[in-house]
Amino acid sequence: MSLKPWHTIIMPREDLRSGRPLDASEFAVHLDHVRDGRAPAVYQEPGQFFDRTFLTKSLSGLTVEALRRLSGIRMETSAVFNMSTQFGGGKTHALTLLYHLARTGESAAGWTGVPGLLLAAGVTRVPKAATAVFVGTEFDFLTGRGGDDGTPLRKTPWGEIAYQLGGAEALALLEQHEEKGIAPAGDVIRRFLPAGPCLILMDEVMNYISQARTSGLAAQLYNFVQNLAEEARARDNLVLVVSIPASELEMNPEDQQYFERFKKLLDRVGKAVIVSAETETSEIIRRRLFEWDTSMLTQDGRVMLPRDAVATCRAYAQWVQDHREQLPHWFPVDHADDAFKATYPFHPALLSVFERKWQTLPRFQQTRGVLRLLALWISRVFTEGYQRSYKDPLLGLGTAPLEDPVFRPAVFEQLGETRLEAAVTTDICGKNDAHAMRLDNEASAAIRKARLHRKVATAIFFESHGGGTRGEATLPEIRLAVGEPESDIGNVETALEALQEACYYLSVERNRYRFGINPVLNKLLADRRSSIPRSEVDERVRKVVEKEFATGGGHSVVFFPERSNDILDRPTLTLAVMPPEYGAGDPATRVLVEQMTREHGASNRTFKSALIWCVPESAAGLMEDARKLLAWEAIRDEERDHLDDSQKRQLEENLPKAARDLKEKVWQAYRHVFLLAKDNSLRDVDLGRTHSSSASTMVQLVLNQLRSAGEIAESVGAGFLVRNWPPALTEWSTEKVRNDFYASPQFPRLLNGDKLKETIASGARDRVLAYVGKTSDGRYEPFYFGTSPDSVELNDDLFIIIRETAEAYENARQQQSSEIEKPAAIIDRMPDLDKATLDATGKAPVETNPNGVPQSTLTMAPLTASKSIRWTGDVPALKWTSFYTKVLSRFARDTGVELHLRATFEVKGDLPLHKVDETRAALQELGVSQEVEWD
Repeated sequence: MSLKPWHTIIMPREDLRSGRPLDASEFAVHLDHVRDGRAPAVYQEPGQFFDRTFLTKSLSGLTVEALRRLSGIRMETSAVFNMSTQFGGGKTHALTLLYHLARTGESAAGWTGVPGLLLAAGVTRVPKAATAVFVGTEFDFLTGRGGDDGTPLRKTPWGEIAYQLGGAEALALLEQHEEKGIAPAGDVIRRFLPAGPCLILMDEVMNYISQARTSGLAAQLYNFVQNLAEEARARDNLVLVVSIPASELEMNPEDQQYFERFKKLLDRVGKAVIVSAETETSEIIRRRLFEWDTSMLTQDGRVMLPRDAVATCRAYAQWVQDHREQLPHWFPVDHADDAFKATYPFHPALLSVFERKWQTLPRFQQTRGVLRLLALWISRVFTEGYQRSYKDPLLGLGTAPLEDPVFRPAVFEQLGETRLEAAVTTDICGKNDAHAMRLDNEASAAIRKARLHRKVATAIFFESHGGGTRGEATLPEIRLAVGEPESDIGNVETALEALQEACYYLSVERNRYRFGINPVLNKLLADRRSSIPRSEVDERVRKVVEKEFATGGGHSVVFFPERSNDILDRPTLTLAVMPPEYGAGDPATRVLVEQMTREHGASNRTFKSALIWCVPESAAGLMEDARKLLAWEAIRDEERDHLDDSQKRQLEENLPKAARDLKEKVWQAYRHVFLLAKDNSLRDVDLGRTHSSSASTMVQLVLNQLRSAGEIAESVGAGFLVRNWPPALTEWSTEKVRNDFYASPQFPRLLNGDKLKETIASGARDRVLAYVGKTSDGRYEPFYFGTSPDSVELNDDLFIIIRETAEAYENARQQQSSEIEKPAAIIDRMPDLDKATLDATGKAPVETNPNGVPQSTLTMAPLTASKSIRWTGDVPALKWTSFYTKVLSRFARDTGVELHLRATFEVKGDLPLHKVDETRAALQELGVSQEVEWD
């Protein structure tokens, strides 16, 4: 069952769905703005605020203690709290929650989560309290606040707090402290504090200290906080909450000293509070960024997932368990179902990367920064999910919209590194020709549909930046980040290999990946590739093609013919390898192949069926891989001394890999075989997807495939010859038998025409046919029928005849033999017989009737004297076969026969090397010496 896309199961907030621009202030609220009514609605309106707030354990604990203290309960409560969260870690959110409760009082009981807080606090109502807010970033130590807006001027933090709690009367009590910038002591503080419940919230204290340090007000603020804390500890219904952290990047040494002083003070007189734990971050984010019906919340405020979401989590959990050995050890495989449910619709790897790595970054804001990034992320991806029909079941690291001009700078801001712009836009996305996007467009259907190259590259980007000296993404981390149920986990490695070859800023070392700001060796490779001449590329491709089509087995191979007379017209199986640039899909290629098949120079080709054409699918991949190999070789030869150790290792790994890739590309490219079909048309046989392990050579691969398809045969039986006997022939010359197998597509192509010798010999032995010679007077001599000849020759003077003809001849010869009256022993006493007419076997000439049947046979005893015949002379080329048949074959069975031949072939112009190779192949077929000399 296919999993439903996340965006069809749960809904982001309405503003995120509509794609409205999200300002950073959405997630960086100022407490002063809430007090003044200027904050965004999600913070300003308490109902919305509590609906989107997940009460973490620490936040609940803080609130419960504050409620109890404001209610006058001192037991198990603290009066002073130090918000010791990281910069951007949710402290202002906590202060805002306390502010809304204290300002509203009993009416707050209907807000989401508040009943549970009251129950935990052991109180029945929210106590309404006088509140005062001081925010260091909002209060200017020089001008103060008021004086020109109808309110009295407040020049110090204590004056501002007193005014908010008691108005002008309270401020008047501090007139001299305001004038002289002196912090009030405890007795003065008691005079302006109200008698009832009171909540004082101080945020961004370090920002004020940094500005006011030289004026002396910073030291006085320290004294005021100390005095106020002591007063709070002494009262039953006063709560002081102070947040001092500021970004460490913005502190100088003096600021750092004050920070340490305030921290020690607050740790001594109060209680430190960390608003959220790592395990609760996902719940905070889900409540803030998605719409949830309150009926879908548990008593502790956690989300209950819809059924389809649960199904997705279970499917991912099962996938994780099935691949546990290939995933990072830190992931809780045995509790994977709970992990996915806790973060849905986010993948656990997405949220955990911020906790595992990004939180160590100096500029990273733990809650505020993540919320900001994820809000932009969700808004863009939600829209793309519908517009582009993306069906991602979860929001994973790979789905980050790094191409978005708003999201990408927000990421760089958190990383504190804007120089990564080049790496992202060149290698991942942001430009149409970014490497990951291009690779996806060129990939197989499964990888393209999953956008796997881009997802893998994006996951590497997020995993490899974590504030350490060398952040990196490991292979197990990448698998976890982008793997999906029913997906092939092996495709991840496929995508990684392609990215490693293509990307300019992706460094790789021992299955560890990282995007950096400096170009890697691939950039140098790209520059080198552009400078390789086309002629060198063509030459290298042809050399590799020739190597992969290395013959072996005596088969004839002709490389890169472009004219019909480049290929001999002879009765032997010949593979013609077309030049790489002649693609099988090009109509011009087919026209050229057909023309060379049917013609040989100015004549018609006789042995058309002997030709097997090996044609590439396309030259593009071959050329690119050859160019890459040549570029790597150029870097090795010219740049090696300038490379660092890592680049040298990369070079050593990529050189042999590039050579292997080019070799494999030859096997993949030459997948088309053209040959004559039985209807005499040109047929295209697609070998399919092949690789170098499919056979020992490309020649062997082609022959194996054609043998399986029935286009090529090792041999045929004698019965095949009889069944396919030419109707017009009584005697079928053995040479023509062989030739017909390579001239007519009706016959199967024989791997080796000499196999017909075995077929004829076995046919003669089994009386299926007869193997005969034919004398000038019409007799069959030799005549093999029922016996196997010692050897069979394929020439125009030796024949096969069908069984019926052979039996008729045999019967006639036997009949004539029985009528012989004079034995051979009395030949010497027959004066009228001219002994000179006897042939070399001792037989006399035979008289035949008009039908060619012998009338008489005379024999004589073989001569016992040893004689020799020697001849020296020139035989014209057109009479070579006749010379063998009429002269040499007469002595072929005699012992002591020796034939010494010296052949010299004069060739005008350059001697083609393929002529030498073909000569050797022919000599090898004959089983004689293959020593050939040439100029």
